[in-house]
Amino acid sequence: MSALQTILEFNGKFVDEKQYEQYATTKYPDKKIVVLTCMDTRLVELLPKAMNLRNGDVKVVKSAGAIVNHPFGGIMRSLLVAVYELQADEVYIIGHYDCGMSAVDPNVMIGHMLERGVKQETIDVINYARFDLKEWLCGFGDVETSVLKSVDLVRTHPLMPKSVPVHGLIIDPATGKLDLVTDGTVDQNQ
Repeated sequence: MSALQTILEFNGKFVDEKQYEQYATTKYPDKKIVVLTCMDTRLVELLPKAMNLRNGDVKVVKSAGAIVNHPFGGIMRSLLVAVYELQADEVYIIGHYDCGMSAVDPNVMIGHMLERGVKQETIDVINYARFDLKEWLCGFGDVETSVLKSVDLVRTHPLMPKSVPVHGLIIDPATGKLDLVTDGTVDQNQ
């Protein structure tokens, strides 16, 4: 049985037995927080537990490396929607140690793309269009610097209210320990 079929079979039982009722909440975050974090599998359950969060407490946005890499991209739009439309009053950007994005080599990744059927011509067209594919795919070296860069982009965004604190943290995916990088209630007003 495929992964999809297994999921759909389980889902039928989940719905039939009304297991969803324990997760009922509204679309508004109870703690008025939006969290941007990494898509790393180790954080799926660990991060909410480490922050004492339950279903319905926060909005969660995920990206590889917890990176905001474009001021008008989908990640930034999601943060703005959370603030303006879903009543979030604080932004938390939470990277993690041992992040896969810290080791991403764009040349290797492009090689993997080619191995999986992307044509070299496609890569050439993207590069010809003056889009820096390698820069876009490039990882980061230092998680603290990466978190600070994303925090700064959000804090200084022309559409983000200056009254919204933007915090930066790093979580240890082995223990759940959170290290504060920057406190938005203190650092962004200086």
